[in-house]
Amino acid sequence: MCKQLSFFLFFVTALFSYEVQNFSHLISMPGFSDDLLKMHLKLYEGYVKNSNELLMQLNSLAHKGKTSSLEYGALKRRFGWEFDGMRLHELYFRNLGGDGEIPKNTALTKALIHQYGSIEEWKKEFVATGLMRGIGWVILYRDQEALINAWINEHDEGHLVRATPLLIMDVFEHAYMPQFGLDRAAYIDRFFANLNWKVVEERFTFSNLRAEREEK
Repeated sequence: MCKQLSFFLFFVTALFSYEVQNFSHLISMPGFSDDLLKMHLKLYEGYVKNSNELLMQLNSLAHKGKTSSLEYGALKRRFGWEFDGMRLHELYFRNLGGDGEIPKNTALTKALIHQYGSIEEWKKEFVATGLMRGIGWVILYRDQEALINAWINEHDEGHLVRATPLLIMDVFEHAYMPQFGLDRAAYIDRFFANLNWKVVEERFTFSNLRAEREEK
């Protein structure tokens, strides 16, 4: 029975694979070179490919009863890095492609003003986090009623457990250095100028629904 279940799980996983999402509409985004965007999208495709390959390898090893092997442990740890790299890039690309105009008097902007005093003060902290030395991500999280600007090391380190990511900014070198060199501040300016706040607002609305469900 256990062997049959193991084979079934392997077979189902073999049929499943993550698909590359289409973000080609971002090409020609104002302030970003096409070469930078095409390179970044190609890199994202690599995370999708690697996530799928790791799933196949892990399930193959599990099917062979090799879950205690060093190879299985190494691949299992690697999967979190590749998977988070895939998902973070999808979130990042989705919150781009807008006009950068921050809407007024929405639930999210009211919450930011309530906590930070003004949108400008929140943005100042978000940008300051993005200018910290090192590579990683900056994420505006919503945890219960708190809105937190967090620094994420790599892809899989530093996430706030159970918090909802609202706004994601990639500050790995590949996201800006091919065009902006060491001028990360210029990249962040372009990032904000192209934000799609409608997407960010939708994520905040979803987080409200999730909070309401958890309270019941």
